[in-house]
Amino acid sequence: MQQRAIKKVLIVGGGTAGWMSAAMLARFMGQQVQIQLIESDAIATVGVGEATIPAIQHFNAALGINEAEFLQATKGTIKLGIQFENWGKLGDSYMHAFGPIGKPLGFTSFHHFWLAARARGDSRSFWEFSLNYQAARAGKYQPLAQIPNTPLQGLVHAYHFDAGLYAAFLRQYSERLGVSRTEGTIAAVTQHPSEAIAEVVLTDGQKLAADLFIDCSGSRALLIGQQLAVGYEDWQHWLPCNSALAVPSAATQPILPYTRAIARDAGWQWRIPLQHRTGNGLVYSSQFLSDEQAQHTLMDHLDAPALADPRKISFVTGRRKQQWQHNCVAIGLSSGFLEPLESTSIHLIQSAIVRLVQCFPTSVDMAKLRQEYNRQSAEEYVAIRDFIILHYHLNQRTDQGLWQYCQQMTLPDSLAQRIALFAENAAVFRQQDELFTEVAWQQVMLGQHVLPKHYHPLAESLSAGQLTGFLDDIQLIMQRTAAQLPSHQQFLQRSAAGQ
Repeated sequence: MQQRAIKKVLIVGGGTAGWMSAAMLARFMGQQVQIQLIESDAIATVGVGEATIPAIQHFNAALGINEAEFLQATKGTIKLGIQFENWGKLGDSYMHAFGPIGKPLGFTSFHHFWLAARARGDSRSFWEFSLNYQAARAGKYQPLAQIPNTPLQGLVHAYHFDAGLYAAFLRQYSERLGVSRTEGTIAAVTQHPSEAIAEVVLTDGQKLAADLFIDCSGSRALLIGQQLAVGYEDWQHWLPCNSALAVPSAATQPILPYTRAIARDAGWQWRIPLQHRTGNGLVYSSQFLSDEQAQHTLMDHLDAPALADPRKISFVTGRRKQQWQHNCVAIGLSSGFLEPLESTSIHLIQSAIVRLVQCFPTSVDMAKLRQEYNRQSAEEYVAIRDFIILHYHLNQRTDQGLWQYCQQMTLPDSLAQRIALFAENAAVFRQQDELFTEVAWQQVMLGQHVLPKHYHPLAESLSAGQLTGFLDDIQLIMQRTAAQLPSHQQFLQRSAAGQ
């Protein structure tokens, strides 16, 4: 017996998650299904997802969005990496720079050769061989896919942008493609006998039915949590921060092409430079810091006058046990929360909606697709969770409270194995679909003082002179290339002028 086809999708909630979902569905599924979004102007969005990772380029490109138009509409800037300050010891600083570092030889990753040189007395930083790092620290940027006259990759970038402006930009995009928006709030939800959602009822009495529902209602999780009662996997024992304060401040010059994540007494501060302002926040654990202390810490460390009062955000790190239940898919904060340390919040929205397009059901019989979607989602959350825990656990601070707790906590087996492999043999292995690259793991572990006991024996295949020459050549290429780049400020000015 042929099952009824999916004809209508209803997105509950706007903001970044809702309008990213609407835009992608409209772009790829708009000819097959009707798409409607319901949101209320009276309900505020979290709106702190201002930093991204390079995968956002693929999302915008899939929608056919012009970069210059996007940067202008969202007051966006370029991001070449994240600088971590005070995460190892007080006074430490290292960067998770996007893109490659150095150049592998054969099957052997570059960091093994760097470790071999270090063992022979070479004192150069690992980041001397990163073009992204050299450009970021010098405040430089221009599009550069490949370093001229070399086989080496050029700059790899993401963006900082105003999340509210991005949602508005995508709303216009979506409505041009036929997405209908309904203003209102939900008063009730009804279900079929199968427990699948049948319709939502608004406070004004409107009844909106659909075949597939997307819950973008934020941490309230109106459909997936409140109505379908899907449980939540709590990860606070590994990621104990449960609060954040967010405040904008005046823009400063020059506009840096990287995010700063600055460890404080019982949490960490973000600093995200936009064209028109700087986004600031403090992520902290209420177990070790009061709200009043957190506010003082944040406001005392702003580098320009605040433009508003700090806004409190409470959260529980973890994930929804099933992110697709019956005919409801949770996207955004309704599906889980991983703090913004590595700028993955918007990426998780992106990957969820792309995964839904790939798994889009042909009929209301969607059990097999739902099972695969949930498997992929769970694996993605766990891998990102482990990468974030890594930063906390590897701290070498002497502070009591949060930092001591994170040093001593029992790790997930998956993460403990990774750290042990690297500490012993400098080995990093990446699962096929995992988000963070081997180079990303290398930077955090080396940046926070995990120096491997051994490195790959193939790194000994070069003589001392050959090894030094190899590193010299790469360092010189990176330095010269970065020196020739225009400033980030010049790039933004040219982009705004349409050049």
